[in-house]
Amino acid sequence: MTIDANDNASATPWSRRAVVTALMSASALASSKLGAAEQAISLEPTPRDWSGQTPLPYPDPDLIALDPRFEQYVLFQSPIQRLHTGTLWAEGPAWNGVGRYLVWSDIPNNVQHRWIDDDARVTTFRKPSDYSNGNTFDYQGRQLSCEHGGRRVARYEGDGSVTTIADRYNGNRLNSPNDVVVHPDGGIWFTDPTWGITGNYEGNRAESETKQAIYRVDPASGEIAMVTDEVVQPNGLCFSPDYSKLYVADTFFPDPQDIKVWDVTGTSLSNGQQLVQMDMPGTGEIAWADGIRCDADGNIWAGAQPGVQIFAPDGDRIGMIRLPEVCANLCFGGPRRNRLFMTASQSLYAVYVGVAGAHIA
Repeated sequence: MTIDANDNASATPWSRRAVVTALMSASALASSKLGAAEQAISLEPTPRDWSGQTPLPYPDPDLIALDPRFEQYVLFQSPIQRLHTGTLWAEGPAWNGVGRYLVWSDIPNNVQHRWIDDDARVTTFRKPSDYSNGNTFDYQGRQLSCEHGGRRVARYEGDGSVTTIADRYNGNRLNSPNDVVVHPDGGIWFTDPTWGITGNYEGNRAESETKQAIYRVDPASGEIAMVTDEVVQPNGLCFSPDYSKLYVADTFFPDPQDIKVWDVTGTSLSNGQQLVQMDMPGTGEIAWADGIRCDADGNIWAGAQPGVQIFAPDGDRIGMIRLPEVCANLCFGGPRRNRLFMTASQSLYAVYVGVAGAHIA
């Protein structure tokens, strides 16, 4: 997600700083029911030496169960680790199971990085990246990226060429595709908010030509279909483990700040409703969800203040991970897909958890 200007011509302009400041300080839309466990827990991360030279005792104090259902996912011997720092706005992590590496975007620096599992080395993976945001891999192992600069979803082929998957709908240019997921039937689903065309920091300033929406690209015909426009600024998205539901973070200030859910029937969506109204645990202050992923048990993990928030399939908040930086996105990776990678502002973090990710990337 990009948070640095208006969502459309009629909206009140908000800079990134203004939006973040307002979201972190506002207490409007307070939840009327705050659990005792949430009220008793600080949102401030534990001070630590992120170099790893002075480790904290186990269990990691920033992996917090807000509900007994989350306790099984907190591994006693697993610390949060900072794997890299030096980005401006880290986004779009995706795990490549064959290469055993994580790729992620640094949008303002117009670059993709790669963290390699066997030696923890970080390399420049693609530069320029056309201001890529969300990334994933399809079932053939090809990388898909949402590029703000080209206002498109691109696929990087094995021979080094680049295929445009989607850049227009009904003849009009897309806004700035934000995040992308794949379905076992080969369909490519993506969100298209305006965040990437509202300024020149994470893309190129331009006028919107299409309403913000969620799209599906047919694998056989390449046809682009709008599956819903019942959103304001669609952001991260993910399927449930059995692909029967689609979850989407809808991110705009002051409203909505929520995660929505739809039933998936074939190539269509129905019964859209709000699953979660986002707020800061224990305070009721406004928060937003950015990138989201499902685990194999159906829980939704969301990049959201104070780091990561975790919700059960029924929408109850069951846990959180406190980080020292704003977490934009996350994914499950590692050989067993039980390592949570978190792109948070200037850094990349990771922690092993007691559940695997639901899907391939």
